[in-house]
Amino acid sequence: MDVRSVFGCHTTPFTREIAPSEHFALPLFEQARDALRRAIDLRMSAALIAPAGTGKTALLRWLIADLPEARYQVRVVKVCDLGKRDLCREIARAVGLPPVGSYPALVQKLQERFEHEACNDGLRPVLLFDDAHGLRLDVLAILRVLTNFNMDSRLVLSVVLSGQLALRKTLEANDQLSVTRRLACTVTLRPLSREETCAYLEHRLHIAGVAASPFDQGAVETLYELSRGNLRAIDGLALEAMQLAASAKLQAVGSNHVLAARKNLWP
Repeated sequence: MDVRSVFGCHTTPFTREIAPSEHFALPLFEQARDALRRAIDLRMSAALIAPAGTGKTALLRWLIADLPEARYQVRVVKVCDLGKRDLCREIARAVGLPPVGSYPALVQKLQERFEHEACNDGLRPVLLFDDAHGLRLDVLAILRVLTNFNMDSRLVLSVVLSGQLALRKTLEANDQLSVTRRLACTVTLRPLSREETCAYLEHRLHIAGVAASPFDQGAVETLYELSRGNLRAIDGLALEAMQLAASAKLQAVGSNHVLAARKNLWP
């Protein structure tokens, strides 16, 4: 049996397909989004650091949706183990420039593009680096170079670094202080508490169209104990448990379904 037909959903719950407008508006996430937004409004840079599966990418989508397209030009660059020149090429592709030339020439072209957007197009350029924990130490300095306009006397480009906990170690390295001091704020996320996990489950079920939660108290407790409040783990376990209950033609999800879901997902 299909989850949607058994539980009365209009969409499949607990998938990654969730609109920014339906983001779980927990104070933890609202405060993080607002801090990043303030840094960007001031044309400054920031960092978002959190363990895997705690909502970084969803928060970035929420942040982007909160930035008016008439005022901001936002680009997302996926970071991997690249040298300075190759990373500049990836940024050039993101902004629509030919990714050719030497490293100094690419930096100059990128700065000219960002300055043109700010001065001529009336847009504030923003670069979001996803998976920034993959930035090499020798490459991170490129951010200082890219945000340096008119001998560091003008604020033009905002950079947001988003990555896992290893990013903090990178930023705390002694030879990276010149980059770290350019950050207006560093925002962190954490796993959900037991109460927040319950509220998150209710929220995801509500936006999927479920009238009443099918998870009994035992199932909710088991979900929290197994996931430890990790959003990605909650989503995976909850959806698999619902599918197992639906296959048995049951409209209630118990702890036995959650435990079975764990075995299916994490054998």
